[in-house]
Amino acid sequence: MERLKLVLQYFQSNSESISNGICIILALVSVKLYTSFDFNCPCLPQYNKLYSLGVMIVPPIILFFLGVLVNRHTGVMMDEWMRPVGNRSKNPAVVKYLFSAMIQRALLAPMVWILVTLLDGKIFICAFSLSVDPVLFSGVPNNTGLDIIKIMAKVPCKEDVIFRNSSFRKAVSRYVRCYSQAVGWSILLFLIILGAMGRLIKPCFDDHAGFLQTRYWSNYLDVEQKLFDETCVLHARDFARKCVVQFFEDMREDTVLRLPHPPFVSTGKEGWEEEEEERLHGITKQDQMDQLLDKWYYSKPELDVTRIAHRPRACVTWEDREGKTLYSDV
Repeated sequence: MERLKLVLQYFQSNSESISNGICIILALVSVKLYTSFDFNCPCLPQYNKLYSLGVMIVPPIILFFLGVLVNRHTGVMMDEWMRPVGNRSKNPAVVKYLFSAMIQRALLAPMVWILVTLLDGKIFICAFSLSVDPVLFSGVPNNTGLDIIKIMAKVPCKEDVIFRNSSFRKAVSRYVRCYSQAVGWSILLFLIILGAMGRLIKPCFDDHAGFLQTRYWSNYLDVEQKLFDETCVLHARDFARKCVVQFFEDMREDTVLRLPHPPFVSTGKEGWEEEEEERLHGITKQDQMDQLLDKWYYSKPELDVTRIAHRPRACVTWEDREGKTLYSDV
């Protein structure tokens, strides 16, 4: 249970971990879909290859676009690519990094589907049983009245009556399955070698400092957008509360029963109202909020926080009745 909590905390730590977790889930879903999918070959010369290649290609395309859709890097990349320049220049390296990260994660589930189909071999047998030379195998059923093409097309259908008491179908299936698994393991080996070589060779030809900068600013864009959304949600909640309270204040009757309130109650209310005013940031009208959102999109603030980082802090000084300073606090 503790390990499961640690895994969940890792995937919830940042957006990149969440994207990795979603891609892994999609890969597992692709395996589950394939194992639960009841593949039935048509066993017809004109449809075998078309149907098999469709099953091998169409689901990976769907999984790829699904991976692009659920990947947070997609939205961040498109926002950065399509936004007006404004006060902040665009960095093509950041867009390229986000695009590469998005493609790598989106390709995981499709590659898992393709590898599983190749290692299983059923779809490959259905697609390429017609390409096998029947002379290589003994026991060809010649007393069926069918030509050799139709017989080879029926190899994936083990229930067919023409293959009863014959080892021909099993021999052809084993032969084609060996090729399918060889292709699958070759692709897997190639991907592993390609990833290892990329890890080893990339630092030799790439500027590591530039890579760190690109990764930092790509993470910054993601965090900035999330903080902006969270701030907008808080502002919308407080804005809505103010609108509702103001509506009820306007609708109430003129005669109001006024009772004295304890000091601590009024103080708490004042503190609560001050906190609400701070969250509203002075934005109290719809036109002001629309202008702020337009400015955020068309003129993103420049990446310089010197003014707010070094602004002077309020200094509170306590004095006695004679004006002598007792102590100060910042």
